[in-house]
Amino acid sequence: MTLLARDVMTADVETVDADDEVADVLGKLSRRKFNGFPVLEDGELVGVVTQRDFVDLFEPSDRTLWIPIGLPPFLETVEYAIDLSWDELDAELDLAAAAGKPVRDVMTRDVETVAPDASIDDVLDILATDDPNVNRVPVLDGGDLVGIITREDVVRAFRDERASKP
Repeated sequence: MTLLARDVMTADVETVDADDEVADVLGKLSRRKFNGFPVLEDGELVGVVTQRDFVDLFEPSDRTLWIPIGLPPFLETVEYAIDLSWDELDAELDLAAAAGKPVRDVMTRDVETVAPDASIDDVLDILATDDPNVNRVPVLDGGDLVGIITREDVVRAFRDERASKP
């Protein structure tokens, strides 16, 4: 038996709307056991928002000064990073500034999807990319979101399939 996307997907998918505010989605995410939501606009999948998207929102990279130092006897320049932020204050200011933004401003837009009749190999090809942030694959049927497949779903399906064989 060949596993298909419909065999391993979770059909009851929690979503957020592209206009939902970052603060609301962060609150919703904190109460869930998963780390991301498909983002819909007028019922159509337009992206995915994950914990990683929120981490990127609060990274202090724009407040880090990189100083190249090349002193003999070193042949190559060594870079030292100095964080110019005030840590907690900056994080609070970042949160306050971002809290009212719509999720569309932080979501990942280019999301690979599969159809319900896609093979498990098609799903694995997406999940096994070099991008460590790809942890879920939305399942679309005629443009409608009908399910989602996580890495955990695939592992569980393979475990169950192996357990069912004599």
